[in-house]
Amino acid sequence: MKQLEEYITVGTKRMRCGYTTGTCASAAARAAAELLLRGELVPAVVVSTPAGIDVVVEVEEHDSGDGWAECAVRKDSGDDPDVTNGALVYARVERCDEPGIYVDGGVGVGRVTREGLDQPVGAAAINSTPRKMIAEQVAEAAGDAEEAGLLVTVSIPAGVELAAKTFNPRLGIEGGISVLGTSGIVRPMSEDALISSIELEMKTLRARGVTDLLVVPGNYGRDFACGQLSLNMDEAVSCSNYFGATLDAACVLGFERMLIVGHIGKMAKVAGGIMNTHSRVADCRVEVLAAHAALVGATQDAVRQIMGAATTDAALDVLIACGLEEATMRSVMESLADKLNHRVAGALQVEAIVFSNVHGVLGYTPGAAELLKEMGQKGQGLSSQVDGKEELA
Repeated sequence: MKQLEEYITVGTKRMRCGYTTGTCASAAARAAAELLLRGELVPAVVVSTPAGIDVVVEVEEHDSGDGWAECAVRKDSGDDPDVTNGALVYARVERCDEPGIYVDGGVGVGRVTREGLDQPVGAAAINSTPRKMIAEQVAEAAGDAEEAGLLVTVSIPAGVELAAKTFNPRLGIEGGISVLGTSGIVRPMSEDALISSIELEMKTLRARGVTDLLVVPGNYGRDFACGQLSLNMDEAVSCSNYFGATLDAACVLGFERMLIVGHIGKMAKVAGGIMNTHSRVADCRVEVLAAHAALVGATQDAVRQIMGAATTDAALDVLIACGLEEATMRSVMESLADKLNHRVAGALQVEAIVFSNVHGVLGYTPGAAELLKEMGQKGQGLSSQVDGKEELA
């Protein structure tokens, strides 16, 4: 198996990146399409990932018959401790009567059984970005060929067993794992090294004279802060799941103010006092929302629905239907502000803006709007989403 020779520095360690199950499925689909449409077995496929990195993925297995072809590639997670590392990812491409390219899941790929996930109920748990990558690879292989239609079925036989080691059963994904990846690349996660890397990034900013620190947990926060709030991300720090360590380092380094822009999925945990939000440590998102909904008068049935929600967006849908979204988020933001301020113990001003990709800005702590403006807000930004709302803390 050819390894991806792409590295990142995490703390003092040089760690090798890998590629996602979505990239694997795309490569396998491309090879299978080439075999079906041209009768050519390609030994390796080059996949252009959304991260802008071209990945060379070797084909390990292949088979074909009348109107179909199947190829498999092996998952390479690099230095990341991913449970799917080494698993074979298969893609079967076959002709179908309906025009277009269709993507479905086979053995070892889970099925969505609850609302609120990336895919609708009944669909294979192949997220939007991998679906797009798979379709693009097959379309490139087809070229100008006159094809009535092509069906791509992704299978990960080991996924049936691996699913038990993931949160899929709790999320309402049954029968296998999910095909994931927003960037196509797996970036290694070593906790100690990653925290050191975050602290080093903060030290660099502080040495440049930065006193107001913008913090985002990851890609969702970064995209929202940049795209919706028009913030300059050159001086932003990604804290991943390590809110406590980031707050502690900010105090020690002498930052004066911090603005956190985070998705409700992570920030609900912080509101519950969880300062390491990795799912292996704690997952109390809907429990926190249910508790605060109960505090503001939600019925027992509504609380039960929130507790049964697969995602925070699904829980928010319940709150909106009950007319309790703002009251609940006001309570959540009060708790969030309390937990953040307790952690820093007066050493700096810490504010937060909480959002959902579906519902936009959900809440903000008392000084967040003013701090946002002082940190370089352009255009409408927060004002277009928050002006007219009550301060939710």
